Amino acid sequence: MKQVTAANGQDLREMFAAATTWLEKSAADIDALNVFPVPDGDTGTNMLLTMRSVIDEAYRAPDRSAAGVAQAMAKGALMGARGNSGVILSQIWRGIADSLDEKESFTGRDLAEALVQASKTAYKGMSHPVEGTILTVAREAADAARAKAASSNDDLVAVMEAAVDAACVSVANTPHLLEVLKEAGVVDAGGQGLYTILEGALHYLKGEGEQIQFRKPQIIVSDVHPGKLPEMIAADAIPYGYCTEFLLKGEDLKLDKIRTTLNKKGQSLIVVGEPSTVRVHIHTLKPGLVIQYATSMGTVHQVSIRNMDEQHQDYLKMQKERLPEADIAIVAVASGDGLAEVFKSLGVTVVVPGGQTMNPSTKDLVQAVEAAPSNKVIILTNNKNIVMTAEQVQKLTKKSIKVVPTEAIPQGVAALLAFDYEADLDANVQSMTKAISAVKTIEITRSVRATRVNGLQIKRKQAIGFLDGKLVAVGDSPINALHEVLAKLDLKKAEVVTIYYGTDSEQSEAEQVSMSIREQYPQLQIEVVQGGQPHYNYIVSVE
Repeated sequence: MKQVTAANGQDLREMFAAATTWLEKSAADIDALNVFPVPDGDTGTNMLLTMRSVIDEAYRAPDRSAAGVAQAMAKGALMGARGNSGVILSQIWRGIADSLDEKESFTGRDLAEALVQASKTAYKGMSHPVEGTILTVAREAADAARAKAASSNDDLVAVMEAAVDAACVSVANTPHLLEVLKEAGVVDAGGQGLYTILEGALHYLKGEGEQIQFRKPQIIVSDVHPGKLPEMIAADAIPYGYCTEFLLKGEDLKLDKIRTTLNKKGQSLIVVGEPSTVRVHIHTLKPGLVIQYATSMGTVHQVSIRNMDEQHQDYLKMQKERLPEADIAIVAVASGDGLAEVFKSLGVTVVVPGGQTMNPSTKDLVQAVEAAPSNKVIILTNNKNIVMTAEQVQKLTKKSIKVVPTEAIPQGVAALLAFDYEADLDANVQSMTKAISAVKTIEITRSVRATRVNGLQIKRKQAIGFLDGKLVAVGDSPINALHEVLAKLDLKKAEVVTIYYGTDSEQSEAEQVSMSIREQYPQLQIEVVQGGQPHYNYIVSVE
């Protein structure tokens, strides 16, 4: 990939305009995470509205330099900040703007230092910084960016990739740093939002506009098992109070003095801004006293007061409604967005990325099992090389684990169709294992080297076909190889054929294969599914 060693103000604006579009796609999913440590608005929505204000101001910036656009974006963040996460995000933008001050353009090293300054500014704005939140994610992403900048020849893409990768790991780790997240089995919503923003900016830098248009951000799944629901608030328990936010405008406003005074009036206090404009966020039992104090120093704007006790009760009700009814959870291994959706639609609780050329580790499977909301878990391996790995999981968890040794995707689908929600664990394992033998699996890929196998002379990169794991066909193209394998089956006895096409194949091509099969065997029920699997052009199930 071509290096990007410098960017200007317009690039900065477009990077984060793309990031805002990317964030918008998952705002509702991030909202669903936003329940800890107390209900406090909607994190995904708040961050999205804050970022929209950032971008609106960026487009109005008269100065098109990196410094000018960054200052405008910082102003937009401060004026449009919504919720706790939005206010912290405004501090991140303030730090970026301060770091890029007087710069016409910026390099990878400049970007790394801007992220470092953003993290420091965000921490400084909090009266009581808490680890396991967006603050941690910002800091660890910035540290990774700085480390990469030292050896990347100012490549913006490499620096942003390092930041995004570190942010992903950091978000996944938040439940281990914050007990209330661990108990719920979720990651920090603000951290997830920041990761999504950085990832969107990276897509822009890499020229991946299609990713932003046609795909959706990944919500990072916690590797810890949810504990009990938060207790209902008793009559004598300490209430959450009111989430109070406002913008204070005046002259020579002293942030430290405001922070010291308000610190005595509530919790989760954030006071950020400048001498003429200050953004305040606080959880308080007496919002009237807070507003009264603010009006003694200037005028208040954009006032928002929300009853968090009511939000908490609504959250408890929602969580109880979301508790799984099934006694048994299913973990399945699959590679490709389409295949993952297929398995989820058939009742799989957790899909572990992996398969051919990318076998998950025992740790990956243990984390998935622990994340599953049941003490009884069935693992579908969907690859013969993963079976032994899955069999190690039982030693590493207190849950009851059963492995159904599916060796291919079609076997996994067949096993799921045999699952009975009313049957117990052992009965399901027995019926699912039996169902494996009822399906034939065809896999089409390309040879990575020249060789001779099973009497077949194979050239490098030539299309090859497998039937139930045995190499049986060679073709000039994936389509030819697929027809060669199909010819070895008695399709007159088959009922259903499902064609999963991979990332290297077109839907139109798969549809043509479907039509040619249907012409020869009109009795067959044929389905074409976008599997999205890498390396394998086609995975075909014949039942």
